[in-house]
Amino acid sequence: MRVLVVDDERLIRWAIGETLTGKGHTVVEACDAAAARQLMQDTREPVDVVLLDYCLPDSHDFRLLDDLHRLSPASGVVIMTAQNDPALTAAALDHGARRVLDKPFDLTVLDAAVREAAAA
Repeated sequence: MRVLVVDDERLIRWAIGETLTGKGHTVVEACDAAAARQLMQDTREPVDVVLLDYCLPDSHDFRLLDDLHRLSPASGVVIMTAQNDPALTAAALDHGARRVLDKPFDLTVLDAAVREAAAA
């Protein structure tokens, strides 16, 4: 599967990318909302799943999630957040996220989360 990792922390993008690449996925990265939108607009290859950090320097709400659904309706989105807030989780699911991962999370859950999001 082709997975877009959107996180402003380079080390987190790297760790997620290495983990998913090791499981056979193709990983592309974006460091902020603007880069994610641009990548989704410009890509010729479909993105199966987006791992999206909720809190980015240029995005602190669900507008990016909504935009990603508009740009690629078939892409499953998994929100990653350090806020650990049940209301945020409920809102993310209401906006179409297929799962919410509370940071920090064990990297071993990523492959299953990606596969679940793609299948839903």
